[in-house]
Amino acid sequence: MTWRIATRRSALAQAQSAWVGRALGAATGREFELVPMTTSGDRDPQRAVAAFEVKGLFVDTIRAAVLDGDCHLAVHSYKDLPSDAVDGLMIAAVPEREDPRDLLVTREGVGLGGLPRGAVVATSSVRRRVQLLRARPDLQVVEVRGNVDTRLRRVAERAFDAVVVAAAGVRRLYGAEALGGVGALGIDVAAVALEPGECLPAPAQGALALECRTDEVETAAGCASVHDALAGSCVRAERAFLERIGGGCLAPIGAWARPIGTDDLELSGMLAEPDGRRMLRRAARGTLDAPEALGRGLAEVLLSAGEEELLDAIGDQRARQS
Repeated sequence: MTWRIATRRSALAQAQSAWVGRALGAATGREFELVPMTTSGDRDPQRAVAAFEVKGLFVDTIRAAVLDGDCHLAVHSYKDLPSDAVDGLMIAAVPEREDPRDLLVTREGVGLGGLPRGAVVATSSVRRRVQLLRARPDLQVVEVRGNVDTRLRRVAERAFDAVVVAAAGVRRLYGAEALGGVGALGIDVAAVALEPGECLPAPAQGALALECRTDEVETAAGCASVHDALAGSCVRAERAFLERIGGGCLAPIGAWARPIGTDDLELSGMLAEPDGRRMLRRAARGTLDAPEALGRGLAEVLLSAGEEELLDAIGDQRARQS
């Protein structure tokens, strides 16, 4: 049998799906075939992400192909998956996680503090925008769409002073040397990692989710052969935090879990108004064997601490996504 893997058509999606295919091949001895697909979110690449009202716009077609039996499994960027479960599908594995941080890409290779006053910074994420402006209110943060390569080249072409993208995507496309100096990406830009203290990542950022049908026992077993238990625990804590708050990928919510010693996890979480005027950030510790309890508990702390106007704003945005 050849593993048929449903994936988005972008270079990044196919690169990470091929990585999974090779890992599955090494574990099971089977070949793989990528089945690229166009999702609802891909059909209008110039439209701002916040303008879409449909949940799961970057996974809908892919999930349908797995449910229909056209493909054995789908490979998702886990942060793109809606928190709502889909009948008939399950997350069968979370492979080893890539760097969860965000990257600031500039022509000069400077960090956030090195940007000139009033610099134009592009991002597709409300979460990144509110944190950037919290740290540097003088910045001009603008919306950008397009694949990773296009965004980086627009910086080189001086359309923006900087762009913020996920480190995982850049590393999967360009390799571990992506954090080198100017020219390391093959164009005249350089990437500097934003530490979680500067910009907390999206829940499950850098992680992949392997999704298959609940009745496909053989496929689930194959996926389990590439599962990483530590990555799975971290992501489960972050997703539980997201789900308890009730946000989606458009809400300004951040979460990052990391192991402490051999038995514990530390989870940092952030919740903000869409305009960034109010922001809450807290951290908590729990055990590796109870990540969901840690995520839900930290969410309760933030929800309890939230000012009424902040929670109303989050609720209004959630309603618009329903």
